[in-house]
Amino acid sequence: MSSALTRKEIVKEIIKCGKDSKYFINNYAKISHPMHGLIPFKTYPFQDDLLEDFDDYRFSVILKGRQLGISTVTAAYICWLLLFYRDKNVLVIATKFQTAANLVKKVKSMMLNLPPWMRIASIKIDNRTSFVLTNGSEVKASSTSGDAGRSEALSLLVIDEAAHVDGLEELWTGLYPTLSTGGRCIALSTPNGVGNWFHKTYVEAESGTNDFHPVNLPWHVHPERDQEWFQKETRNMSPRQIAQELECSFNSSGETVIRPEDLGRLNDGIVEPSYRVGFDRNLWLWERYDDAATYLIVADVARGDGADYSVFHVIKLETMEIIGEYQGKATLEQFASILDSTGREFGGAMLVVENNSLGISILEKLQDRLYPNLYFSIKGTHEYIPEAQAGNIANAVPGFTTSSKTRPLIIAKMEEFIRNQLITLYSSRIIGEFKTFIWNNNKAQAMRSYNDDLVMALAIACWVKDTALTVNIREMEYKKAMVSSIKSSNNQFSTTIPGMTGHNKGLSREAKKAKQHYRDFIWLIKG
Repeated sequence: MSSALTRKEIVKEIIKCGKDSKYFINNYAKISHPMHGLIPFKTYPFQDDLLEDFDDYRFSVILKGRQLGISTVTAAYICWLLLFYRDKNVLVIATKFQTAANLVKKVKSMMLNLPPWMRIASIKIDNRTSFVLTNGSEVKASSTSGDAGRSEALSLLVIDEAAHVDGLEELWTGLYPTLSTGGRCIALSTPNGVGNWFHKTYVEAESGTNDFHPVNLPWHVHPERDQEWFQKETRNMSPRQIAQELECSFNSSGETVIRPEDLGRLNDGIVEPSYRVGFDRNLWLWERYDDAATYLIVADVARGDGADYSVFHVIKLETMEIIGEYQGKATLEQFASILDSTGREFGGAMLVVENNSLGISILEKLQDRLYPNLYFSIKGTHEYIPEAQAGNIANAVPGFTTSSKTRPLIIAKMEEFIRNQLITLYSSRIIGEFKTFIWNNNKAQAMRSYNDDLVMALAIACWVKDTALTVNIREMEYKKAMVSSIKSSNNQFSTTIPGMTGHNKGLSREAKKAKQHYRDFIWLIKG
């Protein structure tokens, strides 16, 4: 616009800008370009759509790729809001205080670079991370501390990189009441895995179960980007980085313990259970007992604080399929009962129970019920010991011990089984847990407010299958071979007919030794 405007034209232009944020931004906002300095801000169509969403919807959640200018267009919208409306209170929070401060800095720069006649309100109080206009409107950056924004009513809350803000669930609990008088919220972010506040808010917005309007802006919404740009940009990026920075993929973005490609494959394999049984209908079965098959049941007992579940898996060992799964909040007596009945229903399956504090109680109840096939291990070494021998070993304990020593081993074994497609899963419940089972400070664990009970029970199952059961089968084969050899040698020298080869009288030293071995190892045959 020419600076030589009449008073009437200026008033008309100001009114036009006040009615239309897109018109104001495209004609008067300026941004700092790293190569060209201060330039006019010309919005792209997807940015125009976003500005309309800011006007039309009270709450917006924006899933975006990198370098699309979403933070910049948000800053321009804030500038317009502050300038043309009185007493607006805008708060910006982000992963880091400096990130929020930078967005406020963009707003201030746009304000200061407006034509003098367009500045119908000027900056009255100017601080490094906030400023107040003469019309009473103000904007400030804040840290993500628990009391951010609690003491004031907000006109607009902007959460930048929301998926990366730690503890946003608790922060939102405090911030939401500040918007109760009609305030708005814009939450924008690249994805950062699943299970966090941003992911849950976006998914619920898509399903229409909250008040947020979802916007998805992957890399290709930018009109100046094509496949050639994408290939060049992603040449040195990992699949996770591509998913997070450009493709707006929740499932492939976070640092999940299970690789994104494996999660996708598992998700595609989900099958509804054929039966839902048990006193609470939480025992899911995909097939009934097959007397030609061998089964393993692995259980993890809830801590008892109501936050997690008691769970178990039924594994068909020949095919390594999880054909049964329980997840519920049963009492100890109920859980012991359903474990006992399920184990017997599946042919007296070997039953492995994690022997934490409540797990010990479950094991005692199973022993009282005379369950015939419990897993035992050596205390300290965690080495498997057959139940028949456990009574003669002082440091043998029932169940499996998950400790700081065994936890990383069993998780690594489970990841190996899944990566190499050695196990088949059908349950949506455990795959849901996998999506929130992440690396946190080099420790594999569930995201805050999520559970990993099914995951840890499966990890124990994979470990037991690959160590205890494999070793046990191998040892039994050795024993059978040895017994067969001894039995064969004994038969060679066993006859009651005098004069025949093998008559007891005059047996050689080797024959006598073979007969003694047979007596010594007869328990192997009987066992």
